[in-house]
Amino acid sequence: MRDFDAHLSESWPRCPAPLLGLVELRRRIPDPEPSETTGVDSEVNETRIKTWRNNAMPELGSPVPDWTPPPPPGPETMNGRYARMERLSADRHATELHKANSDDDAIWDYLPYGPFGSGAAYHAWVAEVATGGDPMFYAIRNLETGEAEGVASYLRIAPEAGSIEVGHINLSRRLQRTRAATEAILLMMDWAFEAGYRRFEWKCDALNIGSRRAARRFGLSYEGVFRQATVVKGRNRDTAWFAAIDVEWPALKEAFGAWLSPGNFDEAGRQIGRLSDLTRPVLAADDPSL
Repeated sequence: MRDFDAHLSESWPRCPAPLLGLVELRRRIPDPEPSETTGVDSEVNETRIKTWRNNAMPELGSPVPDWTPPPPPGPETMNGRYARMERLSADRHATELHKANSDDDAIWDYLPYGPFGSGAAYHAWVAEVATGGDPMFYAIRNLETGEAEGVASYLRIAPEAGSIEVGHINLSRRLQRTRAATEAILLMMDWAFEAGYRRFEWKCDALNIGSRRAARRFGLSYEGVFRQATVVKGRNRDTAWFAAIDVEWPALKEAFGAWLSPGNFDEAGRQIGRLSDLTRPVLAADDPSL
């Protein structure tokens, strides 16, 4: 092994990058103590070998005592002060949603479907996706207007891992930058963590700066970019990953509550304090592109 180290050290300038990592890993692992198979020192040598093996092995993750997988999502409604999440239904929601979505076709730019040329086409799409369990779609009803003005879903639901994602987020222009839009995400996070999920994920096209800003604003930590993750509408998509975990949830929930408090808005409905200022201290990692 020591000869191997010497050879690689001499070859360092022309050593391929992946092999450099092997060199570094090799240098972190000590050579095993020599072992005699016979004699009075055999027990001592066996102990040394076990110690070496333990030192050379990677550390294991923290125990998760009494782990019980949470239930799959399924509430028919999730109620807040400004928004109500309702299980998506073509008959109850498609007409209202299509009307709200028609304000601006740009809301479909980063989604793998849409825009829809007619109410009938959108109704058919809603009827198809509304019956699924993963993704599980919800309409977002803005309680200030009484109208369904957006959609979001749970997806990649993995109770055995305690992981769940929010996605297919499509907010009409009239719903964007409202308290209802923020509370909709709060309601989905709250249900997931209170049900026992350990991890709440958010993924988006890496070029979708608006979605990346929203993830950071909601207190979801940046976890990197998966390059060439998929192809959407004939174009490459790199996917940016964000997540919050259960130990962060109490602080995030308090931040959402403080921001949504009526006292945080003036008479014209303008915010006084920013949600991002309240959630920033919770971030494990910030998005370097923002």
